[in-house]
Amino acid sequence: MAQVKESFARFRRTPAFTGFVLFMFALILNVVLQGPTNFFDPRSLGILFSSNMPFLIIVIAQGVLLMSGTMDISIGIQLALVNVVTIMTVQEWGLSFVMGSLFGIAAAIVASVVLWVFISIIRIPDLLAGFALTYVIRGVNVFIMNIPQGTVARPFWQAYSSLLLGFIPASIIALAIVLAIWAYFKRTPFGTHVYAVGANPQNAFAAGISPVKVQLQAFMIKGLFTGIAGICLTLMTASGNPLQAEEWGLRSLAAAIIGGFTFAGWGTIACAVFGAGFLVMIQNSVYFLFNWLSTVIPGLMITSFWHNFIADTIIFLGLLTTITTVRGQREALRINLEKKYMRRGESVAK
Repeated sequence: MAQVKESFARFRRTPAFTGFVLFMFALILNVVLQGPTNFFDPRSLGILFSSNMPFLIIVIAQGVLLMSGTMDISIGIQLALVNVVTIMTVQEWGLSFVMGSLFGIAAAIVASVVLWVFISIIRIPDLLAGFALTYVIRGVNVFIMNIPQGTVARPFWQAYSSLLLGFIPASIIALAIVLAIWAYFKRTPFGTHVYAVGANPQNAFAAGISPVKVQLQAFMIKGLFTGIAGICLTLMTASGNPLQAEEWGLRSLAAAIIGGFTFAGWGTIACAVFGAGFLVMIQNSVYFLFNWLSTVIPGLMITSFWHNFIADTIIFLGLLTTITTVRGQREALRINLEKKYMRRGESVAK
């Protein structure tokens, strides 16, 4: 019991704790509204994962940038860039879908490097640079694909939405790939340097760490993850659309912050998973809540405006909760570290 309490106490001090609590609240609410049988049905879980996997992965990508002290609000329209490049290379050049996907991922990495140049080299504020790049990429998307068009071969999108062994969503493979890539980079010097740069670039530079190089690595990893998310989006929609997912830029940032990320090198990939899960579950909960109300109250008509209003209000409250608790966690961590090293200094002096 003592070990359990100690483990829980350590978990409470981690950045992901509040995001985990919010996610569990939204998850339980979903289960109650849908019913355990419907919610845990393999087909329902398969649809839940496949339709939300692109968003989950770009929240992880956004989190990597937040670790390094920056962000990218153009990440949403970059998903559409991956989508149109993949579809058009297959349609116009006759390439296989796999080759088209590689071109799409490469496009996301190039867009990320361009943004890195503006933010880290030219020193344009990240919010302004991301806002400007959104319009640039939107224009590129429309130039490549002027109207929604194209298709994905049936075997590919069917495989994406299928169930492995009859109960495991196949789309979860994309998440496993992203987590495996991050696990590798986390064990390299980048895994330590990214937090140092995010917390204080000046101190990191004084310690011999290049903030420009670290942020380049962060942007390239983010571009790779965005490319994978864009392929998931392409498989999910099985077609091309140059103007889709643009609003996901700000929503991914909100999800990352709700999960426990800050703009100063505080947060883990778990924060991104819990934050994205909270947003998805809250939106589902509101949808099923209004469906239940329409059956209880005859003639009740609720428009999509109220769906979005209630969901966004809950998300906003979750955002305020996370910001408040993260500040408290960081202050408690700072005090504990000061006490720890103060005691160590006193013992050495004796």
